[in-house]
Amino acid sequence: MLFKIKSYIQFLWRSKNEHGVHSPFVFDLVTKCFYDKTKYPAYLIVNNYRNALLKNKNFIDVTDFGAGSRVFKSNKRQVARIAKTAGISKRSAALLFRVVRYFQPDNILEIGTSLGLATSAMHLGNKNAKIITLEGCPQTINQCQLQLQKFDINNVECVNSKFEDYFKTLELKPTTFNFIYFDGNHSKTATLAYFEILLPTITNESVWIFDDIHWSAEMELTWKIIKEHPKVTVTIDNFQWGMVFFRNEQVKEHFVIRI
Repeated sequence: MLFKIKSYIQFLWRSKNEHGVHSPFVFDLVTKCFYDKTKYPAYLIVNNYRNALLKNKNFIDVTDFGAGSRVFKSNKRQVARIAKTAGISKRSAALLFRVVRYFQPDNILEIGTSLGLATSAMHLGNKNAKIITLEGCPQTINQCQLQLQKFDINNVECVNSKFEDYFKTLELKPTTFNFIYFDGNHSKTATLAYFEILLPTITNESVWIFDDIHWSAEMELTWKIIKEHPKVTVTIDNFQWGMVFFRNEQVKEHFVIRI
């Protein structure tokens, strides 16, 4: 906790709003998406999705995978507790909805489903998008599927698999995914491995989001390595996320934006 507080203070010191952004691409994203104050009906749907989970007092067997998904432990956890502690926040869910709505990706990959809160936000951002979401725990993804069905979200393919096992069977093509949300393993080794494995899927329009980049010193180092990769042109740090773009027409530039 102390580490994140220190990181947030540093973030506030370095961050800017739209007035400090000179890239037209990033300026439009900040002003038309990040700072969009519209009260979208989708926000209510995501909140209803969350509230339904928070009322679910059932216990399920949860499998927690270790770094690289090589070791794990199982324990019983209440669905409501998982939704409260592991689910995306209301603020981040609203932003994720707006980002998907802004870019309109048609193929989305989510690494780390949990109970599907982020999944529902992305679906509402573009109901025509095909979403593949990966979750290692079978009981957790089962609960997610039940919840998605209740809210008539039918464009999601829920895959119960260790992430690296799924990638081994995936035929990576340049147009496989144009939007990827990384929220499955907050370790340097795993995150960088997924980054390298999925690089063949990038196009000029690809949008990648890494969650919890200030989770730990290790994740901050991971974020620094990602930013310096030669194929990465533009990055945006909003403290909760690191957004990555591979736009050939952009000069390499990194932004720290308050939202």
